[in-house]
Order: sequence, then C-alpha cells, then structure tokens
Amino acid sequence: MKELMDLFWTFCRIGGLTFGGGYAMLPMLQKEVVENHKWATEEELLDYYAVGQATPGIIAVNTATFVGYKEKGVIGSIFATSGVVFPSLVIIMSIAGFIDNFSDLNIVQHAFSGIRIAVGVLILNALIKLVKGSVKDILGIILFVATFITSSFLNISVVYIVISAALIGIISDFVNRKRGSEK
Repeated sequence: MKELMDLFWTFCRIGGLTFGGGYAMLPMLQKEVVENHKWATEEELLDYYAVGQATPGIIAVNTATFVGYKEKGVIGSIFATSGVVFPSLVIIMSIAGFIDNFSDLNIVQHAFSGIRIAVGVLILNALIKLVKGSVKDILGIILFVATFITSSFLNISVVYIVISAALIGIISDFVNRKRGSEK
C-alpha cells in the first residue's frame, strides 16, 4: 500500500505544482520519475511521452498511467492517474464558482500573462530535453525537421504524422537488423 500511496502523492505533487497543461509537466515528470524514484529510465520516459502523445488524453495523465502500470499493474495506474488529476479537479471546482467575479480585474489578467510566459519557458525546456534525448542520428534529425515542417506549415493531422514517424522507425529498425545479420 505504501508504494501505491507514493505513486498517488508523487503524481499529485506533479499535478498540483505545474501549470499550463501536460507539456509543462514534462520537466517535473522527468525529475520525479527518472531521477528521484527511478520508476523509469530516460528512454522509457521518452517512449511514454511518445505513446502518450499518440493516444487520446493529456500527455501527463497518459504518462502517469503508464508509470503506475509499470510499477504496480492496473491498481498502480489507477493511483498514479488519480494523483495527477486530483489537484486539477480540486482547483477547477474551487475556481469555477467565482472566476467570473474576478476575471476582469487587471491584477488577474496580469497574473495570467505572467503564468503564460512561465509555462512557455517550461514547455521550451521540456522540448530541449526531448530533442536531446531523441535526436541521436541522421534519421532522427530528418524526422525532427520533417515533423516540425509538416506540423507547423501543413494542414496534416498529428495522428498521421505520429503514425508515419512510427512506421519510419520500424522500417529503419528492420533495415538495420537485416544489415546486421548479413555481416
């Protein structure tokens, strides 16, 4: 039970201390999951991010589910997922009743402006870590550039981009294995 509560409270802290959605949680997820608790390796966490991005839902919630499942199975995934969404649920329910009374105040608008800037920096930091951990060879560089261009300038669904990148990775692995067995 201690391990389950550790999953819950760790992900509750992550969910309560990060603002700006799933991507803003990535640096804290990396620190807690990889460095502090060693529930996953850096590479496993990147895989969780990739699968979490390709599946419905918020990336941090999906990642919590994967980590919880790896540690304690279905019950672990329930505790980790509950932990990451609990703070947002409490905060949203608390704010929902009176946000209309305060949203027009200058101080509130300035606070949200500051929060948006901080969240942008957190997302940039997570992006830099993801790129450093994922782009390791020429194929990675090509996929990175192609994905950036495709997602930024073309009206193509992210689903097709992720599926295409996965297929390219599978084909690349198959070709590399075939080359290795021929030697």
